[in-house]
Amino acid sequence: MSAGKVKGRSTKTNHAPSGGEYAKTRARTLIMVGLSLGMLVASLDQTVVGTSLPKIVGELGGMSLFSWLFTAYMLAETITIPIAGKMSDLVGRRPIFLVGMGLFMGGSILAGISTSMEMLVAFRFIQGLGGGVLIPITMASVADLYAPLERGKIQSMVGALFALGSVVGPFLGGFIVDNMDWRWVFYVNVPVGIVAVAVTMVKFPGVVRENLKRVDYLGVIALIGTLTPALLVMTWGGSTYAWTSKMIICLAALSFSSFVAVILIERKAEDPVLPLHLFKEPVFTLGSLGLLIIAMGLFGVVAYVPLFLQTVIGMNATSSGITLIPLMAGLMIALMVSGFLVKRTGYRPWLLIGPPLTAFGLIMLSTLHSGSSQEEAILYLIIAGAGMGAVFSNYISAAQNVTRKHEMGVVTSSMSLFRSIGGTIGVTVLGAILRGRMALELDKNLPPGSAAYLPGGDAMGLGGLLMTPSAASGLPEPVLDAIGLSLSNSLTYLFTIGAVVSIFALGASLVIRGTSLSITDEDHGLVNHEETELTRSPNEVLA
Repeated sequence: MSAGKVKGRSTKTNHAPSGGEYAKTRARTLIMVGLSLGMLVASLDQTVVGTSLPKIVGELGGMSLFSWLFTAYMLAETITIPIAGKMSDLVGRRPIFLVGMGLFMGGSILAGISTSMEMLVAFRFIQGLGGGVLIPITMASVADLYAPLERGKIQSMVGALFALGSVVGPFLGGFIVDNMDWRWVFYVNVPVGIVAVAVTMVKFPGVVRENLKRVDYLGVIALIGTLTPALLVMTWGGSTYAWTSKMIICLAALSFSSFVAVILIERKAEDPVLPLHLFKEPVFTLGSLGLLIIAMGLFGVVAYVPLFLQTVIGMNATSSGITLIPLMAGLMIALMVSGFLVKRTGYRPWLLIGPPLTAFGLIMLSTLHSGSSQEEAILYLIIAGAGMGAVFSNYISAAQNVTRKHEMGVVTSSMSLFRSIGGTIGVTVLGAILRGRMALELDKNLPPGSAAYLPGGDAMGLGGLLMTPSAASGLPEPVLDAIGLSLSNSLTYLFTIGAVVSIFALGASLVIRGTSLSITDEDHGLVNHEETELTRSPNEVLA
């Protein structure tokens, strides 16, 4: 590739001023404030409905759709992430960020005016489309605005903010429903979004558009065709439909054929949404796999712990949200410590510590029961959070440091995609396991003759009786106790499953090679540094 072409590409994909213009001004900080506010509300809304659920179910009904309040949001987020990353590489971070924020705020307003659980699920999907834009744009902008030696620290801060939103979400949702109408869980996003838009409109750097390549729409459609049927199979298989039913077989076949199409399309695409050559770099491939696995554990915990704390231990919505804050504290401490020490230690020690620590915390959570104290839950959540924090941003930072500058956006968004897929799979699969386990536990624990007292519906519908006192008031005490025990056993079983899943991330961490962080601010000069990178393989960039 000629130097002229390299410079032309650099101009096209340059989202930060050359020469380190932002290094010693307030502008860069203000840019990150605006982007981080968007990321905060997007991550918060992944989990905010957890503690709000009893009030929402009490008004709208539809306990059987509980997991879809998470799945709809995260599925839409998963669909949007690769599109956002690629589009931001082509036309700049700011316009894509603003489109995402518009979708997110619009979905929030619509969710707040929902009159049925089906409407709420649909509008949560719209929210997720916006959220899937905000998160990768923020993380990719770190690479635009900060030199490699600074990225570990900044990515850790951004990762901590993502974790903050994910864990504070249940607390905020609980506080709102205990003191206000549940609809404010969604309306509160609007003023924050307005501030984020105002900051990025005024201060975000522009981008010169030259020779834009065609967006890989076929690749996006094939990716959607792979993920959506697969998630439906995980959700419906064995419960709504038998595993051998025509519906499940057809969905599985559609997912597999779409996956084959993804490979064929991306191999020939001019500018693929998920470049297959990225998988030739082991740090990217293994880091993406590790993120996928650890996200399954994270969102499984955050989605279902509030349900356990309220229905089994008997906390109110606010208290259950407060109990989750230690998970955030452990996660943020690990993120910050690893971010500041990574210059000396490298990434690998943190990637090896995280998965076993996460698994241990989840195993201890599985020992909780109706007589457990809040202090026990807090201790175990701190341990699980610290394990997740040790790896959460370090996988991405490690990959960014072996990535060509002009592909920084697509690498970041691709890894964010795998994290989102992991979270979506975690919530969806654990929801399906919960329903199946609940049915088994009810068969074992309900006293003889209970059927005469029970209303119609599935096993999760019976679990929902514990959230609706008026509906449960007519049931005999032994029947209510049996339902409570069944739900408790089912949820702790999920925590055990989460622990088993989390430990598998250690396999990815073990084979990620250590990387040397020797690049200086001077090396980060956007045009000259890119010319140097493009003449070497990704493996040689940090040599």
